[in-house]
Amino acid sequence: MPVSVEKIADLIYNHSNLKERFDFAVKNYFSAADILLPDFKIVDGVRWAVVACDQYTSEPQYWEGAAKAAGDSPSTLNMILPEVYLDQTEERVPKINAEMEKYLKNVLISHPDSMIFLERTQRDGIIRRGIVGMIDLEEYDFNRGSDSLIRATEGTVLSRIPPRVKIRRDAPIELPHVMLLIDDPEKTVIEPLTEKKDRLDIAYDFDLMCGGGHAKGFFLPESEQKRINEALSALITPEKMTERYGEGDFAPLLFAVGDGNHSLATAKACYTELKEKLGEEAARGSLARYALCEMVNLHDDALQFEPIYRVVFNVDPVDVVNELRKYSELLHGNGPSQKVQIFSEIFDSEYEFTRPEAQLTVGTLQNFLDSYTEAHPEAEVDYIHGEESLIALARGENAVGFIFSGMEKSQLFKTVLCDGALPRKTFSMGHAHDKRYYLECRKIK
Repeated sequence: MPVSVEKIADLIYNHSNLKERFDFAVKNYFSAADILLPDFKIVDGVRWAVVACDQYTSEPQYWEGAAKAAGDSPSTLNMILPEVYLDQTEERVPKINAEMEKYLKNVLISHPDSMIFLERTQRDGIIRRGIVGMIDLEEYDFNRGSDSLIRATEGTVLSRIPPRVKIRRDAPIELPHVMLLIDDPEKTVIEPLTEKKDRLDIAYDFDLMCGGGHAKGFFLPESEQKRINEALSALITPEKMTERYGEGDFAPLLFAVGDGNHSLATAKACYTELKEKLGEEAARGSLARYALCEMVNLHDDALQFEPIYRVVFNVDPVDVVNELRKYSELLHGNGPSQKVQIFSEIFDSEYEFTRPEAQLTVGTLQNFLDSYTEAHPEAEVDYIHGEESLIALARGENAVGFIFSGMEKSQLFKTVLCDGALPRKTFSMGHAHDKRYYLECRKIK
């Protein structure tokens, strides 16, 4: 039975359990999984792996090219719904589930209790490193202000979850494009594997279709799995939390969802739905309690954050700036001042928030824009990558644009701890072609 947006939020809230979430001594933070992969001696890896479904959402030609590249070979493309085709959900989902069942019988091979160390060569030749394993959805809460071990970095749009629930509800397996970030500036968790990889068994090694670079994966032995969890544990001791984030009554934050937050929220919603159907105890023993993810260090040199700017259409630029000034005068924060550059057809200027209440300039600005557009329904906000594009749009009639300094990577966890979650569209984490490709699978039924 379909679950409403309101029901999703209510169920997840009511199933929160702080004692279990923070009883760290009895569980791993990042667990090995029974990972499913095809036999890459038989299956062409280039045709198997496909980029995350939430990329190229306005470019059906990209997905047509991916379908042509995959051809008749087994491919993860046959087990996902690219979001460019969300309007075809009812038609496509039964076919996707049927393909999953077929692949379970004829294509996928189980690798029990596995973690995979992944070296992803991006299009620019830089290598991004991560580890594929699973997390406990009991530890994850996407609601703003959550104090769970795993948290969303940006606000979760509840209306985006039900269409994804339709896809996952009857699916026998999951394919992850979720990337979890850890705040490990000393590089103690993932990076030590680089020197050990030559002694590890290879899981896969091939180029990625449509210019996605290259993926090479290595199975991790139990000893490394244990070391990884010990290193993760060291990241959230009270001493380390104070050292990185200063004094504060902060609940431990180990994982921040960098990519795929709505997919992980969907997994949580389906698991919560299962609790309602089976009961708490039965659901806790199910495969659906866990979700396969890739863990990446926030401080990986390949991981670059780029700001996403704002432009407002259908407005009087002078009125917007006047209202911005009034808004700023009502702020009573004690953080360092924040500046924005303002562009329009009739003037360019700079404004400084002297008493901001949000950790980030984009947060201060977004709070203003939310209140302004609520009072002016005709105003439309768009989110723009690149200064040149922003300025060109802001030069149009009845438009105004804002440029501001981007968030430093080191600010991410502190901002989530202090503000709950970042404003939507705060930063972009890499280009579309460098996003995660579907490779590994796991049974969830």
